[in-house]
Amino acid sequence: MLKRKLLAATIAAVFCGASQAAIDINGFASIKGGMALSSDDELYGYDNDFNFKNESLAALQVKSDLGDKLSVTAQLLGRGASDWDVKFEWAFFSYDLTENLRLNAGRLRTPFYKYSDFRDVGYAYDWSRVPQSVYGLGFDNIEGASLYHTTTLGAFDSSLQFIVGSYDGDAAIGSSIADAQIESISGIAWELGQDGYSFRMAYLVGKTTFYVDPLDNSTTGLFTQLRAFGLNALAGELDVVDESSSFAGIGFNIDKNDWLIVSEVTKAVVDNSFISDQESYYISIGHRFDTITPYVSFEKEDNKAKTEIYAGVPAASPVFAPVAGLVNQMETERNSINVGVRYDFHPSAAFKAQYTNADNKTTDRKDSVLVVGVDLVF
Repeated sequence: MLKRKLLAATIAAVFCGASQAAIDINGFASIKGGMALSSDDELYGYDNDFNFKNESLAALQVKSDLGDKLSVTAQLLGRGASDWDVKFEWAFFSYDLTENLRLNAGRLRTPFYKYSDFRDVGYAYDWSRVPQSVYGLGFDNIEGASLYHTTTLGAFDSSLQFIVGSYDGDAAIGSSIADAQIESISGIAWELGQDGYSFRMAYLVGKTTFYVDPLDNSTTGLFTQLRAFGLNALAGELDVVDESSSFAGIGFNIDKNDWLIVSEVTKAVVDNSFISDQESYYISIGHRFDTITPYVSFEKEDNKAKTEIYAGVPAASPVFAPVAGLVNQMETERNSINVGVRYDFHPSAAFKAQYTNADNKTTDRKDSVLVVGVDLVF
């Protein structure tokens, strides 16, 4: 009840602040349930008990046109996995500098991927979820500004986005959660499209700092212990303090004659750290039969551990085991196959069912999960 009152109060505040402006309200939701298919399987938060919370969500987006080319947008989203706590996913203003050039500033979605802006809007794509091997960088939003330019280049529609900003929040590192600060983020995303074909590229850079208590604690952390052994250089190679980082991605999409093919390839790098280079891709093929779209997709995540960092540490050294363990936990080689179907039973709603089998070759573990649910927009 308290969460509902908070949501109502927040929306009311937006309304009051823009009482003379045109206001558009829309939303989306995903109600999904699933379970792992073996007693010891775990994947995407599912185990062998049927669960409706992991991937269910609901959101409202409020946009107010203030006139004179200025507008403000806020999106409030609650996730079942977070006990439906409502948070501002987006909150930014937009100003149309020209007919083709728009400035956005505030809390923005980072344009890493083709479906970055729509990754929570399940209705916008055929899968039950975006491919996790690629869409798993650990954060989605930044505080900053972007310039968005749309035009035509010959026969092609062009969308070009420049973005700058920063991120301060949580990020996953292996099995640990880090306090992350990514400063001086800047980048570009460009998409060209024509008659059912599109091509996209993105490249972003930043300065990354991660704090993980078992590693960075000033009295008991691993890095403190390494420096106590006189291994300052090794500690410097491992820690993540103001390190240069980059993200590169390319992708294409084909939607012709009811055939649907989409693929993305990404690589994320944090220099001078124990974080492995993260290389991932997926390819998905589907065919639309009126309101029914079956599909199959393949994902690959290939993160190589930076074993060269500890190559010079003697195996008999008391620091060898913790250092090697830290570095090696970042290695992941996982292949996933998804088979699913989408049924558009209503103009604003789609039923989906998806089976996923993930083969983690690093841990010699296979897990599978089945998820069914409804994605809708309103």
